[in-house]
Amino acid sequence: MMKQDMVQAIVSLKEKEIGVREISRILGVSRNTVRRVLRGKRLDRAQRASRYEQLTPLIQETLTFCKGNAVRVQELLKDAHGQDIPYSTLTRVMRDLELREETRKKRSGTYAFEPGAETQHDTSPHPLELGGKKVKAQCASLVLAYSRKLFVQYYPTFTRFEAKVFLREAFLFMDGSCPRCTIDNTSVIVARGSGPDALIAPEMEHFGKIFGVQFIPHEVGDANRKAGVERNFSYVEKNFLAGRTFTDWKDLNAQARAWCIQVANRKTKRSLGMSPEAAYVMEKPYLQILPPYIPPVYQTLHRGVDVEGYVHVDTNRYSVPERLIGKELEIHKLWDRIEIFWKQQKVAEHERLIDKRETRSTLQGHHLPLHRQRAHQGPCKEQRDLQGHSEPLDRYVEELKKRSSGRGMRQMRKLLSLKHTYPENPFLQAVEQALHYGMYDLSRLEQMILSHVAGDFFNIQEDDEI
Repeated sequence: MMKQDMVQAIVSLKEKEIGVREISRILGVSRNTVRRVLRGKRLDRAQRASRYEQLTPLIQETLTFCKGNAVRVQELLKDAHGQDIPYSTLTRVMRDLELREETRKKRSGTYAFEPGAETQHDTSPHPLELGGKKVKAQCASLVLAYSRKLFVQYYPTFTRFEAKVFLREAFLFMDGSCPRCTIDNTSVIVARGSGPDALIAPEMEHFGKIFGVQFIPHEVGDANRKAGVERNFSYVEKNFLAGRTFTDWKDLNAQARAWCIQVANRKTKRSLGMSPEAAYVMEKPYLQILPPYIPPVYQTLHRGVDVEGYVHVDTNRYSVPERLIGKELEIHKLWDRIEIFWKQQKVAEHERLIDKRETRSTLQGHHLPLHRQRAHQGPCKEQRDLQGHSEPLDRYVEELKKRSSGRGMRQMRKLLSLKHTYPENPFLQAVEQALHYGMYDLSRLEQMILSHVAGDFFNIQEDDEI
């Protein structure tokens, strides 16, 4: 379906006595199309409305949600709305309705790589939504230069610790490594200098030797040297992040790994003539075999246990058994968990609190309930000693407790003291009289007891429970 402005442009150029061939070159349409328009066929033909035009608001809304990615639009229209629109038809509708602009760039050049010769690694910041909160995450990517097989993961920050965590996972994902890994010139892996002559940080150089990898930065200003990994960041941002939600870092990286396996590495690339997964089958025999045992990546810390039974790591607090209060413990900080050791024995393991501050993680059984908390449950000992001897006394105790704060321990102790101090009969008579008049002032109760004693000697016999 030709737009009216294109028809008018053809007619206008012809009126200026410009030939059919030149009009075709200027407007980028075929000569037969130009001839049909000049013969009047295009002007007279009624434009047939697309049967998908009624879905225009839905397509436009989904396109905005997917940040302009037509592939994700097609997937969401089918999964969420039951509209199975062919991809070619969808893109034609989007062009005809001018829902997006085509901004394809021409490739400036190519690099050729032998199988198993090189991997490329880089990072890029990506804004995304995590658990309903907007954050800026560091997208780490590694690609096999020959087969273009891709692996990506996300981290809140990207230091040498995260770099080793990512590269270990990436080499395991590839099930092999290459002798050369092209990187940029940032200080995460480079200690000093730039380009191929840069000095690699000793800990990263030692880490690379575990996998038989040498890190080589590209020349300053020659980012195209690792274009195999650079071009994927736009693909990840527009395809993987578009139309997806994530609850936490674990969920984000799990979805990223699944996307690499199910989408990115199965899509046919024009430059390869096949998918990265198919090219990987040919490259796999040339990859270096991984060592039989790959140790986990962790940082070793030493922390003292505070008086509340916690150790501090990255502003967060992790519980340990109370018997270790005051001891100095060895802590292994891994990417997803915290392991705590005392005399080479693991005493606790916590899920690491990533991207959080001033938060506690307490494991069940580490901190027993305080004795004070257990003591404050149920009636106090004095109340139990007072009750069960006389029905009026039991009622007086209940009414007295209602008028006291907390569990009424102070009032119960004073009433129990009066019971032990004075004879039983005057004491009970005074309690019945006080209960009758609703009098719960224990000082006045004591005066009433004295009036009932009527000259008898005080009860000075000691109670066995005192």
